[in-house]
Amino acid sequence: MTTTEDRGTGHVSIAEAAQRLGLSTHALRYYETEGLLVGAPARTPAGRRRYDERDLTWIVMVQRLRATGMPVREVREYAELVRAGRGTEPARLALLRAHRERVLAQLAEVTDHLGAITAKIEGYERQVDR
Repeated sequence: MTTTEDRGTGHVSIAEAAQRLGLSTHALRYYETEGLLVGAPARTPAGRRRYDERDLTWIVMVQRLRATGMPVREVREYAELVRAGRGTEPARLALLRAHRERVLAQLAEVTDHLGAITAKIEGYERQVDR
């Protein structure tokens, strides 16, 4: 099977995009319908979605934001700011800085929990090594 990308357009199908990104095609459609993409993917004459590298790079960023706990509404807000273009950089920066602060707080909390688990393991290792 020859893909459009193989023919030199740089676009991949929704199935190929999903496979490359480790997502389901349903998730990609959800991202689009929820307004999480910067732009709608291109379409073939038959109406099938086609993703280019810029689309895939953006979706990776969406995955990272979601994986670090950014709510869908904030991802949507960020995408809207990017779509709005120049002049929205201060708002984008504020949104990302606020998210980074939340992630750093979560990381500190997890690091504290990890320290407690490590201490417990060390205690058991001392008992087992006797």
